[in-house]
Amino acid sequence: MNESELRVLPLVVRIERAAPPERTDALEAAAMAVLSLLGDPGEWAAELHAWEVTGRIRKVVRRARGAEWRRALALPGRTIEHRTAEVRVHPPVPLDDWPRDLARLQVSGTELTDTAEPGPATQPTLWANPALTMSAGKAMAQAGHAAQLAWWASDAAERAAWRAGGPAVSVRTAGGNAFEAKVEAGLPVVRDAGFTEIAPGSCTFVAEAPWLYGRVARS
Repeated sequence: MNESELRVLPLVVRIERAAPPERTDALEAAAMAVLSLLGDPGEWAAELHAWEVTGRIRKVVRRARGAEWRRALALPGRTIEHRTAEVRVHPPVPLDDWPRDLARLQVSGTELTDTAEPGPATQPTLWANPALTMSAGKAMAQAGHAAQLAWWASDAAERAAWRAGGPAVSVRTAGGNAFEAKVEAGLPVVRDAGFTEIAPGSCTFVAEAPWLYGRVARS
């Protein structure tokens, strides 16, 4: 496959200077935005299919504020509002042919923090590898990958039950040796391609839900 055939899923996070979102809220919103598109692609079914069949579920997170955010809202897409975070998912686009108002947005500058400890996790839970350091934008894309692998690993009944709940997810960082144990349990694992920030093949996230143990998800 040549580069001109590759597609990417754009995600835009709203980061206003005076009121940036909590990091965990932004990660969860990104994962939920991806799930929203997978569960109900609507008019973008063809674009989603062309992206999925390549087997390369690349996502790029950019930030917007003020007029930039308003221009992103004017483009085809869907906005997920989750507690303090707003994330807009747009239909997949060719890697080298982004809409101008998305292409001009910055990838850098997505450093976010949590001002309070996140509450108890509910499943499905997307667990981050505690051994890796990722910007919020990078982690948002990886959480989106984990959610997608979990969706692919679920059957129709499991997806229907999941969708009835939102579909919602929790994002947390695994503690101690828990991440390695979950990887060994046969849960869906994200192995990064190494385009940015971390080494190729790094395990960044694992998706956990009762029905996902022992499943083999596409990666």
